[in-house]
Amino acid sequence: MFKKIIKGNKKPSKSDSHDPSSYGYGPPGTRNSGAVANVVVNHASRAGPAASGPNSGGAPGITALPPSGTIEPLPFFRDAPVSERQTLFLRKLQVCCFQFDFSDTLKTPREKEIKRQTLLELVDFIQSGSGKITETCQEEMIKMVSVNIFRCLPPASHENTGQENADPEEEELYLEPSWPHLQLVYELLLRYIVSSDTDTKVAKRYIDHSFVLKLLDLFDSEDPREREYLKNILHRIYGKFMVHRPFIRKAINNIFYRFIYETERHSGIAELLEILGSIINGFALPMKEEHKLFLVRALIPLHKPKSIAVYHQQLSYCITQFVEKDYKLADTVIRGLLKYWPLTNCQKEVLFLGELEEVLEATQAAEFQRCMVPLFRQIARCLNSSHFQVAERALFLWNNEHIVGLIAQNRNVTLPIIFEALERNIQSHWNQAVHGLTVNVRKMFLEMDADLFEECQRQLAEREARSREVEEQRELTWKKLADAAAQRGEDDMVTA
Repeated sequence: MFKKIIKGNKKPSKSDSHDPSSYGYGPPGTRNSGAVANVVVNHASRAGPAASGPNSGGAPGITALPPSGTIEPLPFFRDAPVSERQTLFLRKLQVCCFQFDFSDTLKTPREKEIKRQTLLELVDFIQSGSGKITETCQEEMIKMVSVNIFRCLPPASHENTGQENADPEEEELYLEPSWPHLQLVYELLLRYIVSSDTDTKVAKRYIDHSFVLKLLDLFDSEDPREREYLKNILHRIYGKFMVHRPFIRKAINNIFYRFIYETERHSGIAELLEILGSIINGFALPMKEEHKLFLVRALIPLHKPKSIAVYHQQLSYCITQFVEKDYKLADTVIRGLLKYWPLTNCQKEVLFLGELEEVLEATQAAEFQRCMVPLFRQIARCLNSSHFQVAERALFLWNNEHIVGLIAQNRNVTLPIIFEALERNIQSHWNQAVHGLTVNVRKMFLEMDADLFEECQRQLAEREARSREVEEQRELTWKKLADAAAQRGEDDMVTA
């Protein structure tokens, strides 16, 4: 019941909705600059950005929807004298602060089109570089952007249906109804950030930590178009505003921690990892301890959630980047993979094997030797998997020349570990493709070192013989117990 109350839409009263002073169009004595109180409802798992002051880079307040007919189109920039363009820019920003209801396509279509055209003009004005906008204009533009994009996200689809364990890949795609306006606002922000006219010393006053944090909150949007824009904008902010870099990394860390250890639900993990992929690529060597801790505490544990398939490609790229940057991290990464190796999820296991191959391809001999024993015990289990895709993917590791080279150098350790698994596949695996691949791998080891192969065969035969002896002894013991029990029963009957 409490969640339903929180999720409920707050509707203004009729007296408020028709009060012209609430739109900034009342008599001069009662005009309130077009802003109403900014009420933020925090959702349990999708917390909206908190309200902020006018100088924090956040939304100063949500400008209410004006009565029909009160918004009029303003002159084009090209028709205005150069000296008046900054003032016209501010007036256009005010028009773009108005919010519209997109749940009803027939409601205020004229005003919606006026705002869309105004946003297009603003984007063209910034992109053309026809005039460097003043500091006041920059501040008001960031406020307008904040008013439009910073909002409480609607409840996630799994929260609406109440299906806690629904597969994120199977959920219906949600598209933001206000995207015709929202896209242009994002485009304006992106053009402003990438513009050569934008002075970072001035812009950082408005694109501050509060603004960046609210931007990161929006990555939980279910609309992939919005997440794509957010990814590009945050990446540009990271590149242009060096002062924000440690803060952005820390904030992304916190999102990952909450996702891994609390919710296991977030729509933007793949996009955040995509940004991190290029950030990791730019890390200087020797790598800072902070970055290594990020790998151990955030990236490796991201293998734990069930929804890993949604973002695994980006995660695998980040992990591989770390190993390619510093080959000594290979042992840490491989042991991390083994720690989170799935036990009952075969599709996830196939993903892990694919990632393992990429990591091993960047692994040097010394690091391979540190982890090869637990690694090949896990590979042996995969070889005997009844799910043919897991067994097949494990056998594909022998198609990689670098991995075969590492195995060949350490065959005295690796072959005895997996020899029994290979023999068992040849004898009893149900899938013909797996059987054929196993025969090829077995032949490869035989050609690699015939003496070692024969020694492994002999040891396996001895183990099997001992196992048969133990089994025969167990059956004999049970038979003796059964005979003794039967004899005692007969004796009891005679006594009675």
